[in-house]
Amino acid sequence: MIQRTLFLFLTLCTVGSAFADDRPNILWITIEDWSPDLSCYGTKGIHTPHVDQLASEGIRYERAFTTSPVCSTSRSAMMTGFHQNYIGAHQHRTDNKKPLPYGIRPIPHLFADAGYYTVLMSWKTDCNFLPDQRQDLFMDLKDWKNREPGQPFFARITFGGTHRKWARDPQRPIDIKDVELPPYYPDTPFMRRDWANGLEQMQLVDREVGAILKRLDDEGLADNTIVFFIGDHGRCHIRGKQFLYDEGTRIPMIMRWPGKVAAGQVNDDLVMSIDICATILEAAGIAAPVPLHGKSLFSQDVKQRKYTFAARDKMDDTHDAMRSIRSRDYKLILNLMPERAYCQFSFYKEGAYPPLAELNVLNLQGKLTPEQAAFMASSKPPIELFDLRSDPHEVHNVADDPKYASVKAELLEELNRWREEVIHDAGVSDAFRGEGVFPETCPTATVGEWVQQNADKYDFKTAGVPGWYPTRTLKEWQKVRDMWEPWVFREPDSNMKRPVIPFTKKPQNRKP
Repeated sequence: MIQRTLFLFLTLCTVGSAFADDRPNILWITIEDWSPDLSCYGTKGIHTPHVDQLASEGIRYERAFTTSPVCSTSRSAMMTGFHQNYIGAHQHRTDNKKPLPYGIRPIPHLFADAGYYTVLMSWKTDCNFLPDQRQDLFMDLKDWKNREPGQPFFARITFGGTHRKWARDPQRPIDIKDVELPPYYPDTPFMRRDWANGLEQMQLVDREVGAILKRLDDEGLADNTIVFFIGDHGRCHIRGKQFLYDEGTRIPMIMRWPGKVAAGQVNDDLVMSIDICATILEAAGIAAPVPLHGKSLFSQDVKQRKYTFAARDKMDDTHDAMRSIRSRDYKLILNLMPERAYCQFSFYKEGAYPPLAELNVLNLQGKLTPEQAAFMASSKPPIELFDLRSDPHEVHNVADDPKYASVKAELLEELNRWREEVIHDAGVSDAFRGEGVFPETCPTATVGEWVQQNADKYDFKTAGVPGWYPTRTLKEWQKVRDMWEPWVFREPDSNMKRPVIPFTKKPQNRKP
């Protein structure tokens, strides 16, 4: 039976003792582009003993969500404890970054001011605000060992292997018969092999996680270190990363705090990645200058939370906008640009996601089921509503079903309140939509080819790339699939290089 968190929390530090040496260290481990696809969450085929052990020693959160389905926006939120739209950090790969508003400060700055040694032990910050450089956010870019004796540390580390392209695991290759695909993907050997490859990469990352946890033990730090393990957003599959379905926003979240949190807990509160910020500040006795959007995981605010919220805006030069609200039983997605296809052109996805070719070929051949084909449509419904009790994979949109009219109205009201009162949502401008800017249809066989040819003629930074769909002809998609096949089915010990897909390189001389 799922337990609620039983938290044995020490009396909060007084101002005079706020810099006591016995304050806990913080180790925040992030993996990239990954849903709860771990053996401790019940995923078939994979073996992640080190993360499983961590979960057994602390709390595994079953309903954990990020605020955005892509790295820079979700990481901007986690670096501050605020929703990314509120701080102006919601456009992925922001060109004209601004300082944080409203007196908000980055979380590592708050820890540094309180006497913690702050260290980033990997290369990635990826923030859409200023300061955004590693050396401006953290005191040390190497190791916690450089701190003063007895000084507590706040360390963040990212293991990036689960970001595609993925390496295979020669130690424990996964047979495609042992994996399980969600029903919105076609069950083909190609899809299964790609899925299994991702799980193998996570097994490699699990060993990296095990190594840093062992180091805590070896240095005698484990008993006084709070460890968080999360994904920065959902899995890097077609319907995951960049989208607001659970596949794009649900993340693994595990916390261990020996002596303060009972081991072996499974928690089903609705929690968000930004709640980690409030939790670790509370544990360290640090008061934020501006109340955070995130709440302490040990608070009644979290235990009584009814909804989580998420937002998606532009992804590089691909323009779209969506907002979502999720309760325990329902998910509502508001598509602010329903005229755009889900799978409109993306330099990144077409150059990095083999299953995108498989889905496009099968779709253009008319071989997908209705549930699979819905995501390949040329436009989106303005509202998507899913009954998660009977439809956990979010494939049956009941937004127009009269039976759900009251649920739809309630969720829309709450979502709009959040947009207006919490994130001060700016919505979508006419310039962002890019309507009337480009020819009505694509003059070339691929959208990427036309964009590369016209980089000096159009302002793609303002209007984004055209939303033409499909983005390639069937013939061109078949060529791409053929290029991917040897890579997807390569042997575990192969040194094969990932293929370079035509027309997926961003043009250098884009019109300013």
